[in-house]
Amino acid sequence: MTVVLIGPPAAGKSRVGRKLARRLELPFIDTDYEIVHEHGPIAEIFAERGEQVFRALEREAVVRALSSGGVVAFGGGAVLDPRTQADLERVRVVLLTVSPEAAAARIDDGKRPLVQGIESWRALVTKRMPLYESLADFRADTSRRPISTIVEEIAEWCEQTERKDA
Repeated sequence: MTVVLIGPPAAGKSRVGRKLARRLELPFIDTDYEIVHEHGPIAEIFAERGEQVFRALEREAVVRALSSGGVVAFGGGAVLDPRTQADLERVRVVLLTVSPEAAAARIDDGKRPLVQGIESWRALVTKRMPLYESLADFRADTSRRPISTIVEEIAEWCEQTERKDA
C-alpha cells in the first residue's frame, strides 16, 4: 500500500505521516527529509542553487519514495510537477489542511523558504489549494484535533478503500 500525504506547509504531513506509518505497519518516507539528508537544508538549496534545482531534487525524491511504497509525506510544492500529479493517480492521496491560525503557530521555524510569515503562507495556500483538492482522495484538517484521531480516521479510510496501487 502507498499512501501519500499532501498539503500546505505546516499542515503536519511529517508528524501525521510518521504516526500513520506506525499504525498501518508501513515504512515512512518524508521527501523533504530525504532532500535535506542528501543535499543539505532546503532554505540553503533555494538560496544558493534556486528553486528550479530544488524542484529537480524534489522530483527525484518523489520518484524514489513512490517506488518504495508505504506512507509518503510530500513537501508542500511537490505536487506542482505534472509528472508527480500523474503518479498520484495510482496511489491513495490524503490532503491535510490547516487553518491560518494554527499554521501561524507552526511556521515560525525559518525552514520554509517560500513562507515568510502568515501572509505569504495564505497567498501560497490560496494559489495551491485547487490543485491539492483535485488530487486528494481523502481530506483531514489538522488544526485543532488530536493527531491520534486524525491518524485513526486516515488509517480506517485506507483499510476500507479499494487498492489504487494494485
